[in-house]
Amino acid sequence: MNASQAEAADGKPAVARRPAARFARRRAREFALQGLYEWRVSRTAARDIDAHIRELDGFAKCDSAHFDALLHGCIEQAPELDAVLARHIDRRLDLLSPVEHGVLLIGAYELRNCLDIPYRVCINEAVEVAKSFGGTDGHKYVNGVLDKAAADLRPEEVTAARQGSARTGR
Repeated sequence: MNASQAEAADGKPAVARRPAARFARRRAREFALQGLYEWRVSRTAARDIDAHIRELDGFAKCDSAHFDALLHGCIEQAPELDAVLARHIDRRLDLLSPVEHGVLLIGAYELRNCLDIPYRVCINEAVEVAKSFGGTDGHKYVNGVLDKAAADLRPEEVTAARQGSARTGR
């Protein structure tokens, strides 16, 4: 029996739900992307962007601590994160769309600073946000760039995962 066939104690069908924490982090990434877009396009101060984003509908459902880390961390560490990304992109950073650049900054920030999040999750979350906000194939580009950047930022974790995949044939 799968989750869609299961019944709750009250006899009603059980509904499969994403864990609330994972949803809240995804929303934090989405709001951070909106803030990074505004920062890249208008160069508005981070504190003003932060205040503006917090007023948006649905913000209360996001992980505000993760949002703070992403928005402020990406802006503060942009030169270092851009240096990592520049080694793996096929064009100048200023030629990236603001959405792709923002998603890449978030992914690189999480790879560099959020060691509690597995590197594959960092990449997958960036890809999902790029699918929602980016161009038609932007998510493929994000995936490729962050996969290469992960090898720079988390070499032991990436090597171990690739060796494990080679052993299992995946």
